[in-house]
Amino acid sequence: MTNNSLCEIAEQLKKIKSAVVFCHSRPDGDALGAGLALTVALRNAGKSAIMCCEDLPPEKFCFLSAMSEVRRGIPSKAVYDTFICVDCADVSRIGTFADAFLKFTGNTVNIDHHVSNTGFAKFNYVYECPASCELLTDVISAAGFEITREVADLLMLGLITDSGNFTHCDVSEKTFNIAAALRAKGADVNLINYNMYGRQPKVRAILYGRVMSNIRFALDDKLTFIVTTLKDLSETGADKSVTEGFVDFPLTVDGVEVSVSMMEVKARQYKISLRSKGRVNVNAVASAFGGGGHVLASGCMLNGELEEVIEKITYAVYQNL
Repeated sequence: MTNNSLCEIAEQLKKIKSAVVFCHSRPDGDALGAGLALTVALRNAGKSAIMCCEDLPPEKFCFLSAMSEVRRGIPSKAVYDTFICVDCADVSRIGTFADAFLKFTGNTVNIDHHVSNTGFAKFNYVYECPASCELLTDVISAAGFEITREVADLLMLGLITDSGNFTHCDVSEKTFNIAAALRAKGADVNLINYNMYGRQPKVRAILYGRVMSNIRFALDDKLTFIVTTLKDLSETGADKSVTEGFVDFPLTVDGVEVSVSMMEVKARQYKISLRSKGRVNVNAVASAFGGGGHVLASGCMLNGELEEVIEKITYAVYQNL
């Protein structure tokens, strides 16, 4: 992969007249924050820009008004000169838009913080750090675009959520400096933290209790599994989006090194999310099944019966302990 410099990426953004910004499906705070911050910054600079995602933002992010700007389709009659993908390690992660991105004849830009990124665009800016929003803060500033309070809130959203509220071991001095700069621009840290960590819908609380009551331990209690089934979702009336953050709880248990959350997508298919305290490289685990992400946080998809999938993951973690 050819990794472009910050200056080169900034120059490409300056040239834009009209752009579409994409993020990964089932978007989290970092994907939405990075994508919308760039979209708003481009518009404020007098450019035409929209943001597209296969899935609409989960309700919990909608306290920020920009979330209503996310579209699920590209306007058919519009013409764009640049496609930009943020927070995606692989082009397949943008789901239904992947084919359009690969076939696009204009400029393509890939801005991401995942170590497993494949460098799928004409211009790539990929550096490992706690959040894509850390990179986007530099990119937007380098392009000379204004970081308004709205943009600062969006960038802070991604920084807070993807860093585990600044608790992950990859949080650096630069991460805190970026956060300080965004706060100086008006980012409302209290509002973001309250909506991310201080409130939840009743159905999430019920589902959380149900899932956590069935935590499974393996490898001398170094590995845990939590499973959310379609039956769980149906019987509690919860949406899949409310499970974000479930995977982090088992890591609070003494002795646990890796937490695995399994989400049943359909019969015999599971979305796997992995988290590590640092001893185990879960990117290596996920990569064994065609997935990827970070050393501390990764994901993949696996097909098979529940026990079969658990056995495969257990063995992969064992090989990396």
